[in-house]
Amino acid sequence: MRKPQDQQLIGESPTFLEVLEHVSQVAPLNRPVLVIGERGTGKELIAARIHFLSGRWDHPFIKMNCAALAESLLETELFGHEAGSFTGAAKRRLGRFELADKGSLFLDELSNTSSGVQEKILHVIEYGEFERVGGSETVQTNVRIIGATNEDLPAMAEQGKFRADLLDRLAFDVITLPPLRERPGDILTLANHFAVKMAGELGQPLFSGFSEAAQEMLLEYPWPGNVRELRNVVERAVYACAEEEEPIADIVFDPFESPWRPGKEKDKGTPEPTALPEEPYDFKQCIQEEEVRRIEAALAHCRFNQKKTAVFLGMTYHQLRGYLRKYEVTEAEEQETEK
Repeated sequence: MRKPQDQQLIGESPTFLEVLEHVSQVAPLNRPVLVIGERGTGKELIAARIHFLSGRWDHPFIKMNCAALAESLLETELFGHEAGSFTGAAKRRLGRFELADKGSLFLDELSNTSSGVQEKILHVIEYGEFERVGGSETVQTNVRIIGATNEDLPAMAEQGKFRADLLDRLAFDVITLPPLRERPGDILTLANHFAVKMAGELGQPLFSGFSEAAQEMLLEYPWPGNVRELRNVVERAVYACAEEEEPIADIVFDPFESPWRPGKEKDKGTPEPTALPEEPYDFKQCIQEEEVRRIEAALAHCRFNQKKTAVFLGMTYHQLRGYLRKYEVTEAEEQETEK
């Protein structure tokens, strides 16, 4: 398994470099930090960077996914338990807070914790102590907490779904990671990095690169799964490429796509017949008007970002540009750009 400190944070886009600068500033401080970002943006890698740039770098970096366990199990994992505290607890077990003493504890998916667990975490932050489950002995610990989530914690606190007092203490500083779609200049850099590594794993002497069409596809895709999804897509493309000496031309974004995918036929249904006008009409003109209507709606939906609109409509960027020129659908976009 890869360790976070063995993985690289790659990118040269201004937004990404600002994040790295932010990390460098907050890392030396012995205060909690929140890392916010969409799935696949590298929250754990950022947390590891904070730890290894701090004075705690030679002490443990312990991780806990708070969404992976039920509340009762999560409490024992975090705070440990005494022998006999519940059925099956044959001996004392140390929790993550004890294991991370003098180091850092990364709490991923922090928004999934219950109010009871949040209260105990708050107590550790404020007083540096806790009690194991089923015990009365006070345990001292010196831990820096790095929390992470893809949720809007302030909104959850307003709704009573997250403790506002814990949020106040955790949010000494907040690092918000940009999604990959906001780092277009890093997409091909990351893609080539992952491709070279995958080619090495497969024993290939070299990586022959991506074709221009494949590069265009990578740049036009909106990457809802961010860097994690990019890595999977690129590695799949490298291993599936039949000709090692030829640039990769085929990119599969959805490996589940298949005419035999379960539920595919069910989703299709029977289309309703289109009502026809009573009088003869200009068929070509109607088709053009429908195409223009759909293109304009897609542009508005994608906030007039043509690359995202092309992906939304299932076509390439150049195909969309051809339609825009053909129907002169540019006025709305230009007005939006001027605002």
